[in-house]
Amino acid sequence: MWLAGRRLESIPLWPDFGPSWYYWRLMQPTFWSRATAWGFYLVHQLFAWGVIYYAQTRVRKYVPGLQGVNVLALAGNAFFILLHFVQTHLWYDGLAQDVSIWSSQASVIILLVWVLLMETPRRGLFAGKKVPISKQITGFARKYHGYIFAWAVVYTFWYHPMVATSGHLIGFFYMFLLMLQGSLAFTRMHVNKWWTLVQEVGVFFHGTLVAVMQGDNLWPMFAFGFAGIFVLTQMHGLGLRRWVKWAILGVFVAAAIVVYNGQWPRLNEIIRIPLIEYLAVFVLAGLIGGGLWVARQVGQRRSASRGA
Repeated sequence: MWLAGRRLESIPLWPDFGPSWYYWRLMQPTFWSRATAWGFYLVHQLFAWGVIYYAQTRVRKYVPGLQGVNVLALAGNAFFILLHFVQTHLWYDGLAQDVSIWSSQASVIILLVWVLLMETPRRGLFAGKKVPISKQITGFARKYHGYIFAWAVVYTFWYHPMVATSGHLIGFFYMFLLMLQGSLAFTRMHVNKWWTLVQEVGVFFHGTLVAVMQGDNLWPMFAFGFAGIFVLTQMHGLGLRRWVKWAILGVFVAAAIVVYNGQWPRLNEIIRIPLIEYLAVFVLAGLIGGGLWVARQVGQRRSASRGA
């Protein structure tokens, strides 16, 4: 991407119209720019879901090394990465030509919130404390998380053209890590707590670095927001000693004091991202719980009608 990036710099694009506008899209899209973006996305999406279905129905066993389905997933994702690179250089546009930038960001938020929900039985949600969410809800979230994550990653991957801006390079690297994680399903690495932590905290580095590059001085909101989720939730699933946790909390508080010194009215930035994500966890749990309740009611009515 980086070596070939200059080749794309001469392509005429619309001016930047603000935060709701995605800059990297053609001024005059063509039939082929749309057909290839959407067509390749759909094929990649169906491939990812198909691999997950096969793994859940045929494999269902965790092993130390790679299995055939992992090799298939790795090779398939490598192929689609190369395909997207070629598609960008021939037709440029991603899905961004037809859908809002907020849809791409929402898909990533859903992924992050889904992880928080399905990991609550293992590490709790607030300082290691459990929350009143039923096992049926967290079990559903864990069973079907692969399909949701595959959608979030593949959709975001094809949303953006593979241009070589700093933000895109960081973002695509993060997506490659998430694709790798998905490709390692039913291996020990897939559930290794340190490896999965890398996937979760990757958004801290991506969000912070992109905010720094944009120069709008919002980087502390992303840095302390995602770091706050680590301190409040993620680090409690690592088996750390209590003094280590207190030390991490102390570093977090000290860093916040240094950064926000003289800017105390902005201190509320720290809680914005955690507040959104934690509220979203309960909303998601409610939606899943509601869906499971409806499914049970429908099942009971069908059983009753058959027995009548």
